[in-house]
Amino acid sequence: MLPLFSDSQFCAMTKSNSFFQFRQFRIEQDRCALKVGTDGVLLGGWTDTDGAKNILDIGTGTGLIALMLAQRTDKEKAKITAIEIDEETATQAKINISNSKWAERITVKCQSLQDHLTDTPFDLIVCNPPYFSNSMKSADDKRAKARHDDTLPAIDLATHSIRLLAPHGRLCIILPTEMGMKFAQMAQEMGLWLRKSTLVFAKPGSTSKRVLMELCTDAENTSATSSLLIRNADNNEYTPEYKKLLEEFFLSTEELAALKEKMRQKKRE
Repeated sequence: MLPLFSDSQFCAMTKSNSFFQFRQFRIEQDRCALKVGTDGVLLGGWTDTDGAKNILDIGTGTGLIALMLAQRTDKEKAKITAIEIDEETATQAKINISNSKWAERITVKCQSLQDHLTDTPFDLIVCNPPYFSNSMKSADDKRAKARHDDTLPAIDLATHSIRLLAPHGRLCIILPTEMGMKFAQMAQEMGLWLRKSTLVFAKPGSTSKRVLMELCTDAENTSATSSLLIRNADNNEYTPEYKKLLEEFFLSTEELAALKEKMRQKKRE
């Protein structure tokens, strides 16, 4: 996982709080094996939602990406289906979504991608997939399931995305860079074409640890490639590009200070 944003600037999660406060919604995550992280937030902010009326979020976890996309498609009133294979995690996602202003537009289902059926193909599918293979698993079964690709191999992700996508539909994912390039090559052989990708760098001079990719069902002769730098080298501050990508989601310094004061007052009561 890439370095997470500093809680002194953007987030409102402390050792004593099991939630992550965004500008328009809150993520409770005490029941989830994997917490809010940079990968999911980047995917939710980067994904192109233009024209998307029917969206599928695969492996929704806390419901983070579904909620980010709901916020970004507020005018379009896009319908979002969020699927999650772990029952307790799905329950957590349902709680987070029911507490949001977009509860009527998001449906959470406890099921696998392989079992998911729909009468209406999806314009857009998003996934922050598990990617560990053949490595030592956590003793925590939920964490192992969330991190390892046993339940969602790359070939299944591609196969079932093609099955569920509408004509001209798009799949947006984030993966470790090397693995992402291999996935794009495999997906093209199956009929999903890389349309654009963004290499993510934590700091100047570092190697890219993640790649954001948009694949589509239309054959593309070329794909656009860009890069995103998270922190500056000189002062370790977040870059303007990173802040702009996520500015509509994170609390400002003033908003965060007000929230912390509210939390302190509540503790004193």
